[in-house]
Amino acid sequence: MDKLEFTVSAENEGARLDKTLSDAGSISRTAAQRLIDGGNVFVNSKTALKSVKLKQGDIVSADLPEPVEIDIKTEDIPLDIVYEDNDLLVVNKPKGMVVHPAPGNYDGTLVNALMYHCGDSLSGINGVIRPGIVHRIDKDTSGLLAVAKNDLAHASLAEQIKSHSFKREYRAVLVGNLKDDKGAVDRPIGRNPNDRKKQAVNGVNARNAVTHYEVLERFDKFCLCRFTLETGRTHQIRVHAASMGHPVAGDTVYGNPKLTYGLEGQCLHAGVLGLTHPTTGEYMEFNAPLPEYFTEFLDKIKKGVRF
Repeated sequence: MDKLEFTVSAENEGARLDKTLSDAGSISRTAAQRLIDGGNVFVNSKTALKSVKLKQGDIVSADLPEPVEIDIKTEDIPLDIVYEDNDLLVVNKPKGMVVHPAPGNYDGTLVNALMYHCGDSLSGINGVIRPGIVHRIDKDTSGLLAVAKNDLAHASLAEQIKSHSFKREYRAVLVGNLKDDKGAVDRPIGRNPNDRKKQAVNGVNARNAVTHYEVLERFDKFCLCRFTLETGRTHQIRVHAASMGHPVAGDTVYGNPKLTYGLEGQCLHAGVLGLTHPTTGEYMEFNAPLPEYFTEFLDKIKKGVRF
């Protein structure tokens, strides 16, 4: 087992053990809680509850289990690789592809394809199901994802996301027209109390969420917008857009379930990704053009096609 040990700083005074461990170890909150519940985490040499509030000067130590051999099928699925080196890979994910395996969906995912392409060269921080995955986009959202090929790169990218220096810019077509040309939505997002598969503004265990938007072009019944994420909550853009009364076109989860506009899922594309390289320290920015489904929908709107 690997050992993680750190002293609680003044900045983390009063923070929960599970959150602090998650941040310090660059692991998910769930993984941190699992370690604590299993008796593998100690505060001042004593086991503690995950909800315990830490004090400055507390010494936290954790026994991190050895990486588990990944038992996921590798699949020779073509990947649109925008950039790759020994530390990271940037891929342009197509609409309709799930990022990582989950119950009922263990093949055909981006992870299956990455494991075929990269072999053992993927970080293990996020566990056996999500090797290399630092951040995600939804199945029916297309666009850019950064993948870590080792644990040091993973920790660096995760810290950039946490500190808001990791740039994520999207294009989306919204139903109707936003009142203002630009602005920001600052509304916490948590699990929908009535549907565990959905998120909601001020939902269960809501966390702060900030999305910046700008209207790029207005049409009769739609508008094309640019969204920039300050935080990265599940379904953040989709939830914030719907909370403004203008859901993403084709989003039958947060919009009208009967109005698909001929789309298979939301018209949302992660077009720009900016990051600092984990090894060189160089800022790098990548772009992915609007995919065919997106441009075809825009053409229909411009031609006044009735849906």
